[in-house]
Amino acid sequence: MSAPMMLSDEVSAAQRDGRPVVALESTIITHGMPWPDNLETARMVEDEVRAAGAVPATIAVMGGAVRIGLPPDDLERLARADTVAKLSRADLAAAVAGGWTGATTVAATMICAHLAGIDVFATGGIGGVHRGAEDSFDISADLHELARTPVTVVAAGAKAILDLPKTLEVLETLGVPVIGYRTDDFPAFWSRRSGLAVPLRMDTPGQIAAAHRMRAALGLGGGQLVANPIPETDEISESEIAPLIEQAIRDTAGVSAKDVTPALLARIYDLTEGRSLTANIALVRNNARLAAAIAAAL
Repeated sequence: MSAPMMLSDEVSAAQRDGRPVVALESTIITHGMPWPDNLETARMVEDEVRAAGAVPATIAVMGGAVRIGLPPDDLERLARADTVAKLSRADLAAAVAGGWTGATTVAATMICAHLAGIDVFATGGIGGVHRGAEDSFDISADLHELARTPVTVVAAGAKAILDLPKTLEVLETLGVPVIGYRTDDFPAFWSRRSGLAVPLRMDTPGQIAAAHRMRAALGLGGGQLVANPIPETDEISESEIAPLIEQAIRDTAGVSAKDVTPALLARIYDLTEGRSLTANIALVRNNARLAAAIAAAL
């Protein structure tokens, strides 16, 4: 049985013509931002990819198929939807088989992108090890997916609400290359610096593309994480955001499982009076531009 996938006309034409394609996730649309900011951001990110010379492929599950690229009407339908499943590796197949409407996390987007022959994926920030994971064992499936699926993921580091030192330790244990793009400091989503050293540094999209190809040539499974700092003019410094994150964690105590991250992001939005959303939009657009450049180099 072949995977039920539906490629948009734009993505199909790009693959037929050998043009670069960049995968984009959909949970940022359904679970990461409120309406109508979510639709406006999705459109802006797709436009950034096009302006940089590549074709965007926003991925979601709709109508019993994995959709690789969403036409404008379907993108708006997804952005307006009230009940959308948040899909990772564990429930992706059930969602497709059951005809659910589902948004793909980093892990699920990587799986679908690889099935569609797409090598590069742009997101906001990856999931990771949650604070208190030594008791809760709450560790995002994103980390294991990076270790097993050969896609290059461009992100502004990991979400700052996480335990960043433990996240880097798990990535190292799993053998995932963490590449700082023009930085030696691991970015922390809204902030350019976390104070943690990034294991690898590369300064051009071509170097990152060459590393992607070499992993395949050496028979190394899995992908690589490109940590791309938010533009300096758009960041919220670590010293400013850190106490607000601590407040948000206290305010959302009791929330668990897949609801944790959306609840924390919503509370931080309130505490920053919307600045966190503005920064989030800026960093996603920045990641889309870099991902397009890497895809073009590939």
